Amino acid sequence: MQYAELFCQSNFSFLQGASHPEELAIQANFLGYQAIAITDECSVAGVVRAHSAIKEHELAIKLIVGSMFWLNDELQVILLCPHRKAYAELCRVITNARRRSEKGDYALQEWDLMSVKHCFVIWLPTGNVSDEHWGLWLTKYHRPRLWLGMQRRLLHNDQTYIQHNVALAKQFELPICACGGVLFHHANRLELQHTLTAIKAGVPIADLGHQRLSNAERTLRSTTKLSKLFKHEWLMQACYIASQCTFNLAELKYEYPAELVPNHKTPIAHLRELVAKGINIRFPDGIPSDIERTIEKELTLIEELNYPYYFLTIHDVVMFAKQQGILYQGRGSAANSIVCYCLEITSVDPRQINVLFERFISKERDEPPDIDVDFEHERREEVIQYIYQKYGRERTAIAATVISYRLKSAIREVGKALGINITQLEFFIKNINRRDRGLDWQSQVVELGLNPDSSKGQQFIHLVNEIKGFPRHLSQHVGGFVISAGALYELVPVENASMPERTVIQWDKDDLESLGLLKVDVLALGMLSAIRKCFTLVEQHYQRELSIASITRLQGDPDVYAMIQQADTVGLFQIESRAQMSMLPRLKPKCYYDLVIQIAIVRPGPIQGDMVHPFLKRRDGLEPVEYPSEEVKSVLERTLGVPIFQEQVIKLAMVAAGFTGGEADQLRRAMASWKKNGKLMQFKTKLINGMQARGYQVAFAEQIFNQILGFGEYGFPESHSASFAVLAYVSAWLKYYYPALFYTSLLNSLPMGFYSPSQLIQDAKRHDIKVLPVCVNESYYDHQVVDDEGNKAIRLGLRIINGFAQQAAKQLLQQRPKQGFESVNQVKQLGLNRYAMEQLASADAFHRIAGNRYQTRWKIMDTEQNMPLFAVHEGQQEAFYFAPSDIDTLSEDYASTGLSLNKHPITLLDEAGKLTKFTRMTELKDKAHKSLVTVVGVVTGKQAPGTASGVTFMTLEDDTGNINVVVWSATSRAQKQPYMTAKILKVKGMLEREGEVTHVIAGKLIDLTDELATLKTTSRDFH
Repeated sequence: MQYAELFCQSNFSFLQGASHPEELAIQANFLGYQAIAITDECSVAGVVRAHSAIKEHELAIKLIVGSMFWLNDELQVILLCPHRKAYAELCRVITNARRRSEKGDYALQEWDLMSVKHCFVIWLPTGNVSDEHWGLWLTKYHRPRLWLGMQRRLLHNDQTYIQHNVALAKQFELPICACGGVLFHHANRLELQHTLTAIKAGVPIADLGHQRLSNAERTLRSTTKLSKLFKHEWLMQACYIASQCTFNLAELKYEYPAELVPNHKTPIAHLRELVAKGINIRFPDGIPSDIERTIEKELTLIEELNYPYYFLTIHDVVMFAKQQGILYQGRGSAANSIVCYCLEITSVDPRQINVLFERFISKERDEPPDIDVDFEHERREEVIQYIYQKYGRERTAIAATVISYRLKSAIREVGKALGINITQLEFFIKNINRRDRGLDWQSQVVELGLNPDSSKGQQFIHLVNEIKGFPRHLSQHVGGFVISAGALYELVPVENASMPERTVIQWDKDDLESLGLLKVDVLALGMLSAIRKCFTLVEQHYQRELSIASITRLQGDPDVYAMIQQADTVGLFQIESRAQMSMLPRLKPKCYYDLVIQIAIVRPGPIQGDMVHPFLKRRDGLEPVEYPSEEVKSVLERTLGVPIFQEQVIKLAMVAAGFTGGEADQLRRAMASWKKNGKLMQFKTKLINGMQARGYQVAFAEQIFNQILGFGEYGFPESHSASFAVLAYVSAWLKYYYPALFYTSLLNSLPMGFYSPSQLIQDAKRHDIKVLPVCVNESYYDHQVVDDEGNKAIRLGLRIINGFAQQAAKQLLQQRPKQGFESVNQVKQLGLNRYAMEQLASADAFHRIAGNRYQTRWKIMDTEQNMPLFAVHEGQQEAFYFAPSDIDTLSEDYASTGLSLNKHPITLLDEAGKLTKFTRMTELKDKAHKSLVTVVGVVTGKQAPGTASGVTFMTLEDDTGNINVVVWSATSRAQKQPYMTAKILKVKGMLEREGEVTHVIAGKLIDLTDELATLKTTSRDFH
């Protein structure tokens, strides 16, 4: 028997559907269905996933695109797309309904349905008296394309509902089609559907009442069962509708906006003109012949594949940024294009890296190129609004990002639905060690008090695992724009984002790639904001104009590289992490290309491919560099015979195994997801046979393939690394020559990078930079560079005060007298609210005019001073005096600003005699390799890379610097409490030294947090 399911909601009907679109498509095919329609509520967000699953698994089932809607809680209809025009119409209806409402909601109007001329309409009567009205209304506008949908949910009123629908069909002369109203692909998802409903309702499952499904009939049912539930003609009518629906998502074709091309010019001619102008800028001394040939090759392929508009679009955006003085940097595969270099999209000189255009565009791949451009994170909004203004809301929107349930949100939401106490759930979340990949979360919650033998405990574990990965809602992509020639809502529905003046489409980046649709990435990068602010400060204080290009031309500065080699890289771009700092003294970068390698080699790909140690040995002359052929040498010579970059793997496949550029890129894509689908293995035979046929030994071919496997999904492109290395060098150069200005710029650009304000200021002080406290008379909102006894110092700004509103700061600064405030009462007269005054007092911002923070609070509480009759000079008041201890000051400093300019916590503990003998960071250099040491510090960071096999890299900060601590998984498991929760940690362990790299292998962990119980420090945890 044949059947087509026309009413099916996936989990993109958020908190309703309990199965992924892929699961629904695969299960429907397994059951022998002719077709399945994915009809999420006012959405087509999930349909691409089903389309991709059918394509990937080569399923015979037809996919129908549609959507379900409610109008006024009285009329429920399904709109299906028989052809492309109907699809455009559906997208318009969804867009209109969504744009009328806030994010996550929709408001369908009668006009929306009245205007439908192409979509098939399936009416799902509610069983209420209002059905009479809506039956008449629908037949008036849609009779040739209207069906009545019959559902069988086997409820107590089933027969009554059938009779009601049959009567309506007869009255309005409508054909009846069978509909499942499917919410999950298998009956065992009923529990999860109940859980989703409870989460949506905000009540435990036990309190759902009639909102809870009473059986599992809203699943995909066997054709045998369906034949017993529905009349044969109703089933056949569903198949007939499916047969008339011929639209396929593969029909969607992107059309580029054309207004960037001047009249009477072709797109490629205009692009060639712009490239010619760019050649004069980029190669003022003349262009090398090999570069010229590559440009011509690129332009020919761009024309052949019809991509000129894409390059013109990106060029237009970056030229706007350039005109507005917004720093930007093209990165990613665009660095493989000399055309992009000439168009000033990227600043990576093709002469400095091995350009591989096939990594960017290939004829075999026949997919749009991917250009990512980073802009200053604080000014990217200007670029976004420029795009909106240029193309209009109808023609552009940001791609979506699907926010899915992860472990923490799954535990919290499922637990609440099951009626578990929220305090217990938060206790689970806080104490589960998610860094230890060898320790599953289930066993940890059992240790934390969950009863695994109870039915609720078993349900909890089962449902959390099921809901993980389920979409929660659509958010906006970090910057992926879709720009179209015509109305965008005819290509994909558009809805409001949570941010004002933003709209998003209903598909994410992966969906767009699946359909081959164009995305322009307008990304934000904090380091660009910091660099631009530093340039401004340099101009203000030293009258020197700087740019990324001018610093990049000074690539070989030995003093800058000496600083990098010493791992003095706190606050720098890309080379600031714990792992990078450990590698820098070993690799010792001396030039730009060394930085490119440095950034790429501290990645899971080279580490898992066992490429790091061979590279270091060859670099140090401890291992010979040999090549089996000149072709292989041409690819690997720059990395001493070791493949470190994705492009090298691709080129090896081309020169050593005979792969075409397109085939080699397919290899790259298979590398990116081989653990998920195993596709990489299908290239093994072709690679090894190709290399053998060209005279290479089988052992060498096997070695290359094993290295490819080692790269797995972590291979890092040289083009990315080359782009990053430019900013890494620029940030290092600024830190070396203008350290006070650089730190100030970083502090004014937070949040960004690995380091907190406290850590940046500690590092600044270690570089002999004086840091001055927040002052109500001297500070501005931002941190300032000031002259202090002939040196540059940093004056902390009001922005450092936790919770202090920018508007309050503006009010204070606008009314601050030129000579400064003379009393607390004078500041009170400005009209700042009590909370803002207390925040200033807590940060000790009144220290110049009111004594310590405790005296200031006393004066703030004096309300008599607000009354003219009682107003007296502050000096006449009865004095209040309280001398805070160092511990009091430290605690208040951290609570109000997250840092202290006074004594370090470790200094205080040491002076108070609370620490037994220990070794400071600066003393570790005097300790022998493998010696036993005790170190103490504030926990400022934890990293657990995916390749570290459960190892955590901790950073402890004492009063002399940062100490690197390695915690093995067995140690963290055995000493879970101090490992998880300690803010101040004592570590007894063994010192290891390799060259200039020193770290402590943790043995005993001792939590000293209670010694400074009121101290608030923040650890930046990365996992």
